[in-house]
Amino acid sequence: MSRSKEILSQSILFSGLPEQDMEALMAIAVEKSVASGELIFSEGDPADGFYVPTEGMVKIYKLSTEGKEQILHMFGPGEPFGEVPVFSGKVFPASAEAMKKSRVLFFPRKDFRELIARNPSVAMNMLAVLARRLRNFTIQVENLSLKEVPARLAGYFLLQAEEQNNADTIRLNISKGHLASFLGTIPETLSRMLRKMSEQGLVEVQGRTIRLLDRQGLEDLAEFGKMEPP
Repeated sequence: MSRSKEILSQSILFSGLPEQDMEALMAIAVEKSVASGELIFSEGDPADGFYVPTEGMVKIYKLSTEGKEQILHMFGPGEPFGEVPVFSGKVFPASAEAMKKSRVLFFPRKDFRELIARNPSVAMNMLAVLARRLRNFTIQVENLSLKEVPARLAGYFLLQAEEQNNADTIRLNISKGHLASFLGTIPETLSRMLRKMSEQGLVEVQGRTIRLLDRQGLEDLAEFGKMEPP
């Protein structure tokens, strides 16, 4: 099995599909290499298909009228993106850019719609993905609009721990600059919050490795947004 097909078969979107369905998916997929910093699509481009990374990392973002970037999502191998507009037949509502050298599989809209008409199990998997995306996006919107940076950061750590098998130690797969953009802040503020959280015994920070020392404290911070003075 090729690496791309193996990653696709493990993707939440396509896991559990029989071999013949995987072969059908690979038959319509177009593999593309993307350089670090290269745009995959821009906001307003026609949604002519969706993507699944097989290597690297991709960010989905919007720019404010002042040119400030707000990262909405970050996707790694096996995590589809751009799939919602494929069904609405409209345009991409945000831009996608490779955060590092990446490879992606592109699934043309017309071919994919024909495939799922023949394979309802693919559509059921997609519904599960969209439900999880909606939950995560709702949390992010709530955090950005109602909570301060410490609460957003604590919530992010807890969500990452949940996604990494409820681990007490998590590994950030993005730079602190990208994390700051995702949380709607600036790198200097993020560094200050990390330092305060370390001083208060909530986390231990070693580069991109974060050890969660006080889960209850992090949960309280994520919910109430209060951090004790250093």
